[in-house]
Amino acid sequence: MNKVFPDANAALAGLVKDGITVMCGGFGLCGIPSALIHALRDTGATGFTVVSNNAGVDGAGLGLLLETRQIKKMVSSYVGENKLFEKLYLSGELELEFNPQGTLAERIRAGGAGIPAFFTKTGVGTVIADGKEIREFDGHAYVMERGIVADLSLVHAWKGDAEGNLVFRKTARNFNPMMATAGRVTVAQVEHLVPAGEIDPDEIHTPGIFVQRVVHTPNVEKMIEKRTTRPRAA
Repeated sequence: MNKVFPDANAALAGLVKDGITVMCGGFGLCGIPSALIHALRDTGATGFTVVSNNAGVDGAGLGLLLETRQIKKMVSSYVGENKLFEKLYLSGELELEFNPQGTLAERIRAGGAGIPAFFTKTGVGTVIADGKEIREFDGHAYVMERGIVADLSLVHAWKGDAEGNLVFRKTARNFNPMMATAGRVTVAQVEHLVPAGEIDPDEIHTPGIFVQRVVHTPNVEKMIEKRTTRPRAA
């Protein structure tokens, strides 16, 4: 089955509407599905709940959707690099559900695995646990967290084939693999598109059964969130 679409806009056609929940892979600006984020912005739909480790930076990544006020709520673990995010949250224009990073990762993994909820020590005794079920196991308190399933997952992969099998590279193998499993529909942008059968099965990180649409993005810009340099030795 050929799942390849000609461009990012075509790959999202018919999938996006107001108020849906969208998962967006990446960590900082590493491994973000930037072409699909641009296409999501271009749909003009609003009221998104976006599940992502962070909200990009001002003017890049999910920061573009904050500029257009298309995001209603963020479910994240870190938002410290985005001044617009801070402004929208403090003014009440943006809802925020904070999650410890490991808890967020496990909520997404659980959603993809069909696990509706799980218990963790993380957050017990803090505002993270407010309003949630607390249960004792082996003499220790645990808080119940719900798994997350999104209407649409957008991911970035280093390599993919026409059947949607994906390979992620280095740090970009962050939230992308688990988000690919936790979307009712998953769209992947891939840097290197190869024919079906060319990827060794042992190298596949996400099987194509989890991916419904693929778009080839060979020249996607890879931005650096914070550039730190030192003088070269003479």
